[in-house]
Amino acid sequence: MFSNSRSIMNYWEKPAYNFLLQKDYDRAANVYEQSIDAEPEVVSHYWYLGLIQLLQGEEIEAQTTWMEGISNPNCDPDSEQVELWTAELVEILQTEAERQRSLPDYETAWLIRQHIREIAPKNLNNLLQIVWLCIELKTLTEADLTSLEILIEGLEEITVAGKLGVVDLNLLWQVLDALLKYPPYPLLVEFAEACLPYVKDQITFVYKLIHASVDLSYFYRRSDLAISLLELCLRLLPEEIEVLEHLSTLYQIAGDHDRGIATAKLSCELSVRLVDKFFANGLLLRAYLNQGGKWQEALSTFATQSALLSQLITEKPTELHPAIVNRLYVSNYFAPYIRDNPKLNHTLQNQISQLCQANTNVDLAAQMQRFRQRSHPKSQKLRIGYISHCMATHSVGWLARWLLRHHDRDRFQIYGYFQTYRQVSDDLQSWYESQMDGVYRAGVDGSGECDEMAAKIYQDQIDILIDLDSITLDGTCGVMARKPAPIQVTWLGWDASGIPAIDYFIADPYVLPDSAQEYYSEKIWRLPHTYIAVDGFEIAVPNLRRDQLDIPPDAVIFLSAQRGYKRHPETVRLQMQIIKAVPNSYFLIKGIADRDSIKDFFTEIASEVGVEFDRLRFLAMSPSEAIHRANLGIADVVLDTYPYNGATTTLETLWMCLPLVTRVGEQFAARNSYTMMMNAGITEGIAWSDAEYVEWGIRLGTDAALRQDIGARLKASRQTAPLWNAAQFTREMEKAYEQMWEIFWENKKAA
Repeated sequence: MFSNSRSIMNYWEKPAYNFLLQKDYDRAANVYEQSIDAEPEVVSHYWYLGLIQLLQGEEIEAQTTWMEGISNPNCDPDSEQVELWTAELVEILQTEAERQRSLPDYETAWLIRQHIREIAPKNLNNLLQIVWLCIELKTLTEADLTSLEILIEGLEEITVAGKLGVVDLNLLWQVLDALLKYPPYPLLVEFAEACLPYVKDQITFVYKLIHASVDLSYFYRRSDLAISLLELCLRLLPEEIEVLEHLSTLYQIAGDHDRGIATAKLSCELSVRLVDKFFANGLLLRAYLNQGGKWQEALSTFATQSALLSQLITEKPTELHPAIVNRLYVSNYFAPYIRDNPKLNHTLQNQISQLCQANTNVDLAAQMQRFRQRSHPKSQKLRIGYISHCMATHSVGWLARWLLRHHDRDRFQIYGYFQTYRQVSDDLQSWYESQMDGVYRAGVDGSGECDEMAAKIYQDQIDILIDLDSITLDGTCGVMARKPAPIQVTWLGWDASGIPAIDYFIADPYVLPDSAQEYYSEKIWRLPHTYIAVDGFEIAVPNLRRDQLDIPPDAVIFLSAQRGYKRHPETVRLQMQIIKAVPNSYFLIKGIADRDSIKDFFTEIASEVGVEFDRLRFLAMSPSEAIHRANLGIADVVLDTYPYNGATTTLETLWMCLPLVTRVGEQFAARNSYTMMMNAGITEGIAWSDAEYVEWGIRLGTDAALRQDIGARLKASRQTAPLWNAAQFTREMEKAYEQMWEIFWENKKAA
């Protein structure tokens, strides 16, 4: 009869162990072969010899040796004895696997654990180790699903059996942490769900999943997985406001508008602190506007939001958490969609940003002081940094690329700071990276925390930092508020943010009225012609025809392609008056919003004005931007929105040589189309009142010759107009940068 090992540690202390540590596997194997000859009844000799053979890469020989130890013809062990021997072999292999992991030699540890899995396929802790090692080796692919599937099934089985103590909890949380940071894996949600019964600290667990859901949604564009993780959180903490707010946002992104609204409402009901009420109500406002058509609900919610904002500004809370400060920057984002009152909107935004800046100054005084003490050598090339989450497939990404394409690299070094860097295939993002002298990718090169990104900008010695986001992303606001560059500028992505640390806002002679400086905290820097120019757009083959929409060939087609945020009911009424007044006309409506809600919204207003429903057509989104632009050719006239105009959509309309009717207002968002039309040499369609908007719409709808004339002039403008001369625009921007730098130095000398 074979004997059990006398003591595992006794055998590890043999000379063979020293040979193993020295990777002198031949001598180690020789020792154990001699041991087997001398003590054939001691099974551990076979275990160690097989292990050494495995370490030599002789997997088949190792398995043969282990089988020889169990099936020696001189003994007839019972099943219980075999079970004990198997457990001993597993223990020896686990000890060596742990040693290899500590070296660290993850590949060898993984190999040993694969053999443990063959011997003990339902050893959950071994399966956990295998998954962890695969993640560390970056080899966890769909081919490894079997290990994870068995692991999940095993966790569920022992949960039902009430044997939770079998699982190494530290290892379980290590694997979960690793999976949450790994590129989105098919069974991530199922594994997280299997972990729920083992959770002792619910708050820590829930916030772990919250952080992962943010990464999944913004870095990996997997809102579906993010939503599933947050729904697991609600099973543990059904009234956790942070979970509800993130979940409402993701429901909206995913187009599940009803649940987005319902979750935001619940967050409002549960909020107690003023700042929580403010954020929750703002989320509900976003949900209504995102759905489109819920205008009365949006107005009521906006009134509540305004009251809460006034109270918050009055109280001037201090020592706010940095995450709350960042969210406050973007809290007044929707005001320009609702009203054209730039003086009021900017006064409030400036007050919000001042409150945020004050909290930032207190919380980060040491870092900001270090930034201010930076020396500013006058180098041969100015270092220009661009920071944004839009330097990818995005409206801002399509427009800003021309500036980078035409930059003079003999005079400027260009750096890119990618917020929410997309860890998915994105050709435009890759193109942006290729244009940079230096790149920082939030989520890849670092976590993307504001402190980390600001420190990198400071380290890169950026002279002028250009913010393309404004208040469209709170993280960018947090970076800009830290003032990591001596000169900071907002351009293109939105209106000015009012952050005291930002020096300039780029505009032109048209996009802001002369009086605007009265309510802008930033210095308005007006370029001589236009604040944006492009060389053109890629156009694909259209996939839309009149006959597909049951529209007669001689009909006049009006088009409005904007998202639900911009569908102000008063402007829609004006549009319906135009449709009613132009015989044989049809109205195509397109944009991101809830289809049923938008259809009800337009149908109700059409009925009020007296426009037949069968003159309206609701279009699905196009497969790509290039196809969308091609499909614009179906229209005769495009009707712009107000108080928030189109921007990229206006440029696309003009590039496709289509007449546009726009209502000019006072705020930046209400003057985008105006400046673009002026810089394309077209004044027909520019309206300064509601009445003019309707008049231009009717005139362009009924005057085919005028439409043809505008189309011809727009086509000719491609060769002459400032709007289509990105090289000239780039020279003007570069001149502005150099003048800003000279002013900085003059002020520095004078100080």
